Amino acid sequence: MVGRRRLGRRFGWLWAAYAVSAYGSGLGFGALPLIAVLVLHAGPAEVSALSAVGPAVGALIAVPLAPWVEFRRKRPVMIATDLTRFAAMATIPLAYAFGRLGFVQLLVVSAVVAAARIAFGAASGAYLKALVRPDDLLVANARFESTNWSSIAVGPPLGGAAIGVFGPVTTVVADAFSYLLSALALTAVGGREEAPRPTGKSPVRAGALLDGWRHIMGHRGLRALYLNNMLVSGLIMATEPLLAVLLLRRLGFPPWQYGLAFALPCLGGLVGSRLASRVVARYGRHRVFRTVGTLRAIWLIGLAFVRPGLVGLATVIAVELAIIINMSLYTPVLATYRLEHTPRHLVARTLSAWSIGQQTSIAVFTALGGLLADVTGPRTALAVAGLLILTTPLLLPRRDEASRHEPEPSRIPA
Repeated sequence: MVGRRRLGRRFGWLWAAYAVSAYGSGLGFGALPLIAVLVLHAGPAEVSALSAVGPAVGALIAVPLAPWVEFRRKRPVMIATDLTRFAAMATIPLAYAFGRLGFVQLLVVSAVVAAARIAFGAASGAYLKALVRPDDLLVANARFESTNWSSIAVGPPLGGAAIGVFGPVTTVVADAFSYLLSALALTAVGGREEAPRPTGKSPVRAGALLDGWRHIMGHRGLRALYLNNMLVSGLIMATEPLLAVLLLRRLGFPPWQYGLAFALPCLGGLVGSRLASRVVARYGRHRVFRTVGTLRAIWLIGLAFVRPGLVGLATVIAVELAIIINMSLYTPVLATYRLEHTPRHLVARTLSAWSIGQQTSIAVFTALGGLLADVTGPRTALAVAGLLILTTPLLLPRRDEASRHEPEPSRIPA
């Protein structure tokens, strides 16, 4: 079976590094907004600012990092970003223990972690393209996607229970140490990695900062998928702090139910990611982009109708399950297409540009959602997000570009 294809020992260690980090982040899912609500008694605007300003600043920091990542060995970059995230996250339990934890610190940590995440993602994508055969890229990306959703399925309930027993910063400690374990697994990957050798002018030239965006916007298929992905990601993620306030403060859900509402639907991510290869083989990549890309967008409006009690909990679980099944099928196909249609000397910059655009969109929509929720309430803000996302399928590729458009030699110098 394709899903059981062996990709080698080195990929196994890379996958292990991704898994331990993902499970740590699953335990700490929503930890910073949760701490802001439960410890600092933050309101909707502050919680949305935490989810928006930090990642936006992190995306800004990541812009000049892209060329630096491109022309460095990728595994040391990944290890360095793991250690950076460990150090940043570790400051939160220390400050909490000494009674010095404040909202500004949460913002700074959020920004540092966001920048390091973007740099790590750019380096790992380039490293994966060099590590596995082109025919194995979809299988590898599907395994990462499956791991991501399984970690969120397991992590939040355990994290919610740990918070209830040990206190609000417990999951942050687990998340921090997961980055250390990830760095150790990356060290075990082994093998000699060639240093990239640019053939053009200095890689630190000003224009190198924009090369990733030039490649995306110059490629019809990538451009359409990029714009669609920014809006879909921004609108979906903008609902997270709104739901935190609605469920935890307005409707009185305990933390374990809040975690469960996001954990159970993530089991659908195992279904979608495992089906990705088969669905592409049967229906073609373009149909996945058009059909599944549309199905990601039609369910979000349901979150505006959440009510107290078991009915409300079931509503959140049903909506999230429908979204996640489609997202987990769509995402590895998109990730593979993006790698296949990007020259090797542009992979890190292209992935950085993609992540920066997505992160900025999330920050903007989250901030706007928080402001709207402050004026009208979180339920109205959720309804607006649900209506806006219904327009996003109009940005998906209209022709079979995903199947017909072959990579063209890039005019951007290496």
